[in-house]
Amino acid sequence: MELFGMPIMQVYLVVLIIAALATVLYLFFGDVAEGIGEVSPLLDPAVVLAFITFTAAVGYLLEFVTGWNSVMILVIALASAFVFDLLLYFFVLVPLRSAEVSLAYTDASLMGQVGKVIVPIPVDGYGEIVIETVNGLISKRAAGYENNAIDYGKEVLIIEVKEGTFIVKEYEPFRFK
Repeated sequence: MELFGMPIMQVYLVVLIIAALATVLYLFFGDVAEGIGEVSPLLDPAVVLAFITFTAAVGYLLEFVTGWNSVMILVIALASAFVFDLLLYFFVLVPLRSAEVSLAYTDASLMGQVGKVIVPIPVDGYGEIVIETVNGLISKRAAGYENNAIDYGKEVLIIEVKEGTFIVKEYEPFRFK
């Protein structure tokens, strides 16, 4: 069978090469086209390129290995590409998107955390605390809850955040006796 004046096997190979090159370009410049996938998961360039690549690869292999009718090979290639694309989408792309981790934090997200006083907090004054997170150490200005003084090295619990100042109370961990 011929398509566009070329044997169908050659068409599959050309489409496979073009789709592979487009996939490589998408890897480098994918941030430009990232918003397209937000409209519909079916229009996501990664899904579309994978579908075209799978169709061309399966079609080329079946044309090369079998002597089946070209229309039947195209239908089998489209069906198998659809299945492969679904597997790729649900088992690779969706988990990758949900696993996106950010190093950003907000002051409000630190409430309830335990920190350590590195600059003593005086009565009616400010000191400094350090909070250990997965992002590293974060130091912040702090004031005592109910204007209490807190000494250097004490563990404190962050109660609230007011205008960038952490209001803290000396931390007393619960222990079984």
